[in-house]
Amino acid sequence: MTRVKIDDDSIVRPDGVDEAAVRSVFRVPAERAKHRLDVFLHHEFHRTSRTRTQRIIGLSAFDVTGKAMRSSDRLRPEQLVVLWRAPWDETPVPTDIPVVFEDDHVLVVNKPAGVPVHPTARYHHNTVIRLLKTERPGQWLSLAHRIDRETSGVLVLAKTPEADRRLKRTFEAREGIEKRYLAITWEIPQQEGSKEFRLVRNVELDAAHKSGVRMHVVPDGVGLWAATQFAVQGERRSLDGRMYALVRCSLETGRQHQIRVHLASIGTPIVGDKLYGPDDALFAKGVDGLLTPEEDALLELRRHALHAWQLELPHPMTGDWLKLEAPMPRDLSEFWASLGL
Repeated sequence: MTRVKIDDDSIVRPDGVDEAAVRSVFRVPAERAKHRLDVFLHHEFHRTSRTRTQRIIGLSAFDVTGKAMRSSDRLRPEQLVVLWRAPWDETPVPTDIPVVFEDDHVLVVNKPAGVPVHPTARYHHNTVIRLLKTERPGQWLSLAHRIDRETSGVLVLAKTPEADRRLKRTFEAREGIEKRYLAITWEIPQQEGSKEFRLVRNVELDAAHKSGVRMHVVPDGVGLWAATQFAVQGERRSLDGRMYALVRCSLETGRQHQIRVHLASIGTPIVGDKLYGPDDALFAKGVDGLLTPEEDALLELRRHALHAWQLELPHPMTGDWLKLEAPMPRDLSEFWASLGL
């Protein structure tokens, strides 16, 4: 990332730019000189499509003198590119977050799909913590772990600093924790003819992928050791003859995107997965809200069909064994029911 912080007054605010506009400044490194502006910024944005990058340039890209820049402009070494972007409205998210369990130390919720747990460039107010604190003014809350924005299900938060410290130690050590997910896959996962199997495949971040977040399977001795247990719970066939499976996934390790990567690696990706499904180019388009009706039809669901179903762990203060469960949400249960038998 070549974004830099510039505090002086050497950058001219262009005429007509809103006083509330957010200013971002990017410095062009020598190795990126002579690149087109749209190519340079597309690389900086990682998860944004080329089409949206060009749209952003047309609306907000200027040089330090306040002159508008074009997508085709060739860049110079150490040149500063300035984006003046109006404050954007956040994408609406579900605001009802059901409680699974609560006492004086722990709050466990059933996170809806689409709600991020951490603030991002696109979500600042619409996060789990901020939504819960709006409902609970003055309540101390801290996330004990995380799940992906599109994944629904069990999420644990601490209500006191001591509970937070103990929960984080438990999750980091992964001792005495059982995590089970439900996934709906394209085709039927199996190994050596068995639909109950353990998959051990190392994973690491795919440095070559432009998203900056995609993981991939790597040989033994490389990357991070990752193990998942799978058990097919049901099978369905659509009207066009395609097979689907409802799969229980039990985590032995907690690597980024582990379940999604492992299932995709054996040819049975999760329905709706934009990053590991039929076309990973759909990820950036999905982030930007630019999916076509044909691409929506290809994915079948607007989010990946993964749900954090059950979590078992010791209570951080009492040591009592907590068995937490979030039922499958309506979007996934209705999709599964629509497939027939």
